[in-house]
Amino acid sequence: MNSALSFTYDGTLEGVLTCVFEAFDRKQFPQQIFKQEAALLFTDNYHVETDEEKANRVVAGLRKKISKSAVQMLFTCWLSELEGIENLLFNYICKAFRAPKSIELNFADPDVLELSKIYRKVQREAERMRQFVRFQKTADDFYFAAIKPIYDVLPMVAPHFEDRFADQQWVIYDIKRKHALYYNLKKTEIITIEDVKIDLQTGKLHSEALADEELHFQSGWRQYLRSISIKERKNLRLQRQFMPKRFWNYLTEKQGHI
Repeated sequence: MNSALSFTYDGTLEGVLTCVFEAFDRKQFPQQIFKQEAALLFTDNYHVETDEEKANRVVAGLRKKISKSAVQMLFTCWLSELEGIENLLFNYICKAFRAPKSIELNFADPDVLELSKIYRKVQREAERMRQFVRFQKTADDFYFAAIKPIYDVLPMVAPHFEDRFADQQWVIYDIKRKHALYYNLKKTEIITIEDVKIDLQTGKLHSEALADEELHFQSGWRQYLRSISIKERKNLRLQRQFMPKRFWNYLTEKQGHI
């Protein structure tokens, strides 16, 4: 890799893949790649314009070098949004193309090992979202839930909710990123929502946005759980082990009893 050369890109996954294409095409491999706004002042920067066709060619080539699950692992790691993730992906992909056989199980390689760790973390966060989402029925007769995941896992959880709640319209809103999954009974799409009438601490919709029966249902659900719990066996430490406390604010059964 050229010690003084850096690539800049637009911050998208397609941009990272285009950087890989350009590196092999130009036979110049940067020391690092940066989002355009974070470019270093004292390095030789080359800005890579995102090209979907080039990105697709990289993906097609990758599928010949590593398994389908390994390609999916790279896409999943991108959703971590971790600082420097673009460099880990860039290095991994370049190594995959150069290697005579698949590198996906070569955990002696630091990039392979680190991405495998990130993959497990993102997968675990997605599974928690599947478990801990709580819907509220709105006055407009659809169901709304708010979440605040560490990683951008909305694309990963969409198939689960499409399958489980196929007969109702729903929105799952990511408070941190201000975008949401919206299911309209036919398909799911990611939409941006700037102004949502919710309590950002609890994810609860304002009362005027709720269906008339929703508050009664929430109250009844909390009362039921209190009635079946055994005070002497309450174990908050065990609860935190299976359900991290950062989720509690968004759980109907925990609100008012944290």
